[in-house]
Amino acid sequence: MKQRTIALIAHDRKKADMVAFATKNKRKLEKFKLIGTGTTAKIVKEKTGLNVKAYHSGPYGGDVEIAALVVKGKCDVVIFLHDPLEPHPHDPDIKTLMRVCDVYNVPLATNLTTAEIILNSITK
Repeated sequence: MKQRTIALIAHDRKKADMVAFATKNKRKLEKFKLIGTGTTAKIVKEKTGLNVKAYHSGPYGGDVEIAALVVKGKCDVVIFLHDPLEPHPHDPDIKTLMRVCDVYNVPLATNLTTAEIILNSITK
């Protein structure tokens, strides 16, 4: 059975939440291949020691790169702590990622509660 892949993405004001989530769930997350957009992947790796493969930062195409992995069946879960209160210049890319998760039936968490529920359900 192939190792499943989880994408970790967080907007700037949500990066601390992502680090807290990854720290709390380190033992569970270690069982997966982890990928993320540039800065999020770097911060999670530095703060937790988890091995997270970094793609480009979101505004530079990282969300689209991860969307492409979803389309290719190479990303099984997306945890995207997005900031709904801030405008984002790459909003079309964000919507693309969310849309392909829906099209390809890939679980997408956009808040910590949903992230916990998804992670707990796939690690039982």
